Amino acid sequence: MLVAAAVCPCPPLLVPEVAAGAAPELDAARAACVDALGVLAAARPDRLVVVGPADSAGPEVHPPGARGSFRGFGVEVDVRLGAGAGASDGPELPYGLAVGAWLLGRIGWADAPVEGVGVGEALDAGRCAALGRDLAARDDRVALLVLGDASACRTLKAPGYLDERAAPFDAAAGRALGAADVTAIAALDAVLARELKVSGRAPWQVLAGAAEGADLAGALLYEDAPYGVGYIAATWA
Repeated sequence: MLVAAAVCPCPPLLVPEVAAGAAPELDAARAACVDALGVLAAARPDRLVVVGPADSAGPEVHPPGARGSFRGFGVEVDVRLGAGAGASDGPELPYGLAVGAWLLGRIGWADAPVEGVGVGEALDAGRCAALGRDLAARDDRVALLVLGDASACRTLKAPGYLDERAAPFDAAAGRALGAADVTAIAALDAVLARELKVSGRAPWQVLAGAAEGADLAGALLYEDAPYGVGYIAATWA
C-alpha cells in the first residue's frame, strides 16, 4: 500500500558539480526536494521505489545498488541506488533515476530498501496506472520518490523554445500534484506532454495509479521555471 510519495524535478543541474557557477540558482529546488524526502522518511516505509523518466517505454527495473554517473556532464560524480547496497552489474541508471539516487545520498537515506523503475513517454496512462498499482501492492508500506520535469518550453531560451501551451499545462500539473488529485494526473494529455518535452508525465501517472484508494493529502513545496523548464516538488502523505 502506498503510504507516502515525494515528487521532485530531475534536471542534472540539481547536482551542484554539474551546475558549477549556476548552482545557487537551484538552491530553493534542492531544499524543497530535501523537505519532500523528509516526508518519506517520516512515513517509515518498508520499501522505497524511485520512479523516473527513461529512454525506453519501460518499465526498466533497477535493483538496489544500481549505479549511475554524471560523467557525461563533465564531472566525476558517481551515485548508486540505496545506501549500503551491494554493487549491481546491471545497466547504468538513466539520468532521472541518477538524480534520485543523488538526492537520497545527499540525505543519507537508510530508512528502507530502494529500487528503481524507469518509464518512458511511450507508456500510456493505462499502463502507467497498472504499474503504479503493482508497485503499491509490493509491500505493506510502500513509498515512492517520483522524478520528472514539467514542460521545457516556457521561454524563448528554453530547450524546446517558447510554446504558449506550456505555462497552462504546467499550472494544471502543479495544481494536481499539489492536491494529490489522482484523476487530474491520470487525465494529463500524453501527446501534448510529448510536444512540450515533459519528462514527468509518465512517472506522475505511475504515482496516480499507486495512490488509487490511498486517500493521501498533497502539498506543493516548489514550482518555478528556471531556464524555461518547469520544476515541481510536492509531497503526498
